[in-house]
Amino acid sequence: MHSEDIAYILNTHPALQMLRLQNARWVLPMLYKVFKEDNRFLVEERVLIQLVAETLASHTEGTEDLEEANILFGENEEARSRKYILNWVQKRLLQDFTDAEGVIQYQLSAYTERVFQWLTGLQHRHHVGTESRFKLLFNSLQDIVEHTEDDARKRLQMLKDKRAEIDKEIKAIELGIAPDSYNNAQVQERLELFTRLCYELIGDFREVEDNFKQIHRSIVEHHTRTEQHKGAIVGYAFEAYDALRNSSQGKSFYAFWDFLISREGQSAWKEMTEQLLALVQERGISADEAFIRDVKSMLLQQGRTVYDANDKMAEKLSRIIAEKEIARHRRLRRQISAIKEMALDLMDVQEVPCGITIEEGVEIKMVMDRKLQMAPRKAPAAVIQPVAATEQIADPERLSRALTMPFIDKKKLWDKVEQVLQKQKAASLKEILELDPPEHGLAEVVGYFRFLREKPSKVSVVGTATELIPLNADQTRFVEVPYLLFNA
Repeated sequence: MHSEDIAYILNTHPALQMLRLQNARWVLPMLYKVFKEDNRFLVEERVLIQLVAETLASHTEGTEDLEEANILFGENEEARSRKYILNWVQKRLLQDFTDAEGVIQYQLSAYTERVFQWLTGLQHRHHVGTESRFKLLFNSLQDIVEHTEDDARKRLQMLKDKRAEIDKEIKAIELGIAPDSYNNAQVQERLELFTRLCYELIGDFREVEDNFKQIHRSIVEHHTRTEQHKGAIVGYAFEAYDALRNSSQGKSFYAFWDFLISREGQSAWKEMTEQLLALVQERGISADEAFIRDVKSMLLQQGRTVYDANDKMAEKLSRIIAEKEIARHRRLRRQISAIKEMALDLMDVQEVPCGITIEEGVEIKMVMDRKLQMAPRKAPAAVIQPVAATEQIADPERLSRALTMPFIDKKKLWDKVEQVLQKQKAASLKEILELDPPEHGLAEVVGYFRFLREKPSKVSVVGTATELIPLNADQTRFVEVPYLLFNA
């Protein structure tokens, strides 16, 4: 990595961009609680909106930066929650997708997983497990050297040394010597390392899934280019899939996945998990027992998303291949249309040199032919026309008021609104009309609602609330309208 790479990452990487958000001080803790503390990987849209709304309801004034998610003044918690979730998807804090039942699900992105891992590493730990880490490094180094040795004699000597160590330990146990076992501090170190590696592995699953999604986007990009041949697109898709599967990351993932879903791997994992939980309870070691018990199912669930990405790519390939058949059907329809045009051109020709001559007679049976009806047809029923009523207007004065619509000057209405907003930041329609009652009744009240379309940033309807607006100075007639709120 060079200095230019560091500058580019600082300016463009989504993980660092989300740390610069104005709302990061409450968004990231809320997402950590929903997904990490409650051990959730997928959250339905309905549930997530409710959880965000509950968080917003507990906020004090000034906690949120409304401009960051285009929140308008006066919007309720549900509307603000939907805008926040959409903003988080756009900024790649969350990933959204639709499941088989058509329900929108949300999960943390790979960038958010990395941010949480980094923040967890920043937390001050009273005890740092250097011994367990060194053992892990030493065992990894020993495993690399042992399984990369090509000399058969050296490899044989390594195996003999390992067998000698095992035989020595077996002999000591047979003589009644207690075997060496980890103390509580060593177990605690390895439990913390085990938990951290599990969370890092989950984050790696998200990166593998993102790689598959990148292949999907590349297929769509190649498919939209008209100069690309269908066979070239399908060949590119298979080459990209093989490249990912044969890469270091792909080989590692598929080897792990094959072990995890195998019967031997599942039984061994279950047995060791039960032994670990029994040991923790026996020694009284503090550990997240629920996480240890459910970690295998969590890994299976995350690994399944990678295979779902594979299925989506296969579906995309099948659509591309099926389009060839659709093109054939299009050519067939064009040929049928050409035959019809030729038949229409020959309609006016007296003698058409075509046809089939049959020596024997042919019996023609028409299923939809009309049968001969001997019964007389019924005469149509007589239609009685209504008698025209005498034209009469009972109340000419009310008719005149109904037909004479007053002219409503929108500029004067907005001037009334601005006069009120100069004294206060927000005001309802009822407060404005109390200071200056309507002169033209209901027509003037309806005129204020036109500003919802003309000035949407300054006028909004608050939920399902309503208010009563007086239509005359004596306040004997009222109209119930939605709660209209004006803001400066």
